[in-house]
Amino acid sequence: MRSTRGIIQDVKGNALVISDKIPSFAVDPSLLEKDDLNEISEVLSADLITKIQNAMGTKSRFMWLEHKVLNENLIEKYKSLLKFSRAFIEIDEPYRKYTNNNLMAHVLGFCDADNKGQAGIEQVWDNTLYDPPGQKIVVRRGGTQPASLFEHEIERRVTPVITLTLDSRIQYVVEKHLFQAAVNDGAKWAVCVCMNPNTGEILASASYPSYNPQNRKSITLDALSNSVVSRGYEPGSTFKPIYLAVALERGWVKPDERFFCPAKLKVADGFIRESNSNVAFGDISTAELLIKSSNVGMAQIGIRADKTKVYESLLALGFGKETDIELPGVAKGILPYPENWRGITPANIAIGQGLAVTPLQLITAMGAIVNGGKLMSPYIVKEAMNSSGEIVYRGSPKVMREVYTPETTEWVRQAMRRVVLEGTGKRANTEITELAGKTGTAQVPEGGKYSRNRYVASFIGFWPYDSPKYLMLVVIGEPTTGRIYGGELAAPTFKSIVEEMAELDYYS
Repeated sequence: MRSTRGIIQDVKGNALVISDKIPSFAVDPSLLEKDDLNEISEVLSADLITKIQNAMGTKSRFMWLEHKVLNENLIEKYKSLLKFSRAFIEIDEPYRKYTNNNLMAHVLGFCDADNKGQAGIEQVWDNTLYDPPGQKIVVRRGGTQPASLFEHEIERRVTPVITLTLDSRIQYVVEKHLFQAAVNDGAKWAVCVCMNPNTGEILASASYPSYNPQNRKSITLDALSNSVVSRGYEPGSTFKPIYLAVALERGWVKPDERFFCPAKLKVADGFIRESNSNVAFGDISTAELLIKSSNVGMAQIGIRADKTKVYESLLALGFGKETDIELPGVAKGILPYPENWRGITPANIAIGQGLAVTPLQLITAMGAIVNGGKLMSPYIVKEAMNSSGEIVYRGSPKVMREVYTPETTEWVRQAMRRVVLEGTGKRANTEITELAGKTGTAQVPEGGKYSRNRYVASFIGFWPYDSPKYLMLVVIGEPTTGRIYGGELAAPTFKSIVEEMAELDYYS
């Protein structure tokens, strides 16, 4: 059995996970008589009575009744047996207490029966959180006092502490609105991640469906997956600002260019269509490619771009490889090699199809647009202190590389502001603050084709517009109630979170 584990707390010092003791109960069957079974039958279940009865005829001196009892009424029943007979035993066992139940479940993770981390922070930081008991090895010789084998005894000095970058107040708001939207629209999965784009700090990270780490028996395989870092999906139009920024940097498109956009465009072996295939945008500007979210216009850029250089740029932004963050289960996503970009593929990549990204990859790449061109390494642990009181890790802003010029990012940010004011993202607009963003609606690939009834709706945005402090992505995966568009499903959820977060800032 492992010893007490350390504390996990949020950025404000609020304890999220602590160690406690919880009673477990056992019995020594050899100390019971057959008549005793009648007395205790009102307290114990018939199954337990049968097991005790079977053990009474053996050499067994110990049998568990129940581990880690949480129910107060059940604890009182077991304690009544302690008064009845010394055969019954109460044992305090280490217990991991998650103070907010399922809040932040996918980040925090959980422990097994032996108090060993099995997921999330509990798993990655298991060696730091585990606080081994103090040791003292002595030798004794006849007629002498015990002598220590070591000059200095090994002692536990402080409780280990892992401090996260997450704010539990923001996390609560995010989970509240995200989970409600997922339930209302019958979504198979959903994600929301909020970041400081200037530092890479993760302020909130939520994945639906969730679970209660306090009750491991209730955890399903679907709920266990942290979609923020482990799910690869086609981002659709939320990818367009990133691709357009690359194209502007490489000179494949000019800020003041014009595009003729019919309702559909023949490209190699297929067609690129607007999301509403009956609408042709006609003659539109480069900025309007984002504002109106034109697939046909973006496809024209994809056709003219150098596919090898596109691949290199996307790889440099972190797509197609694991994001460096202090969590387990981080996926690479899928970024096909450029030699496989045949036929319609280059056009598909330009509109966010034909590749798979994780939500964390997408928001990290978008952060470089928001902060003026620096690709920041995301981090979720602010500090880790071991049982000796030593700071063994300290998270801090880290610039991986500069990927855009300030001029490019300023142009894209302005276009994203217009998306919210006059384009597909109007439902995200709010009077609380000025924000900018981009909607996304992507069909789910299925059997080599795109499904006509499975979609992913999303919205990514930042605020305040003039000096961004927050960057957030909301993704609603495979809704089933009829609403499919990012502008009608994810954008209002984004707005609700922003408005409630503003109240937190006001009262903090």
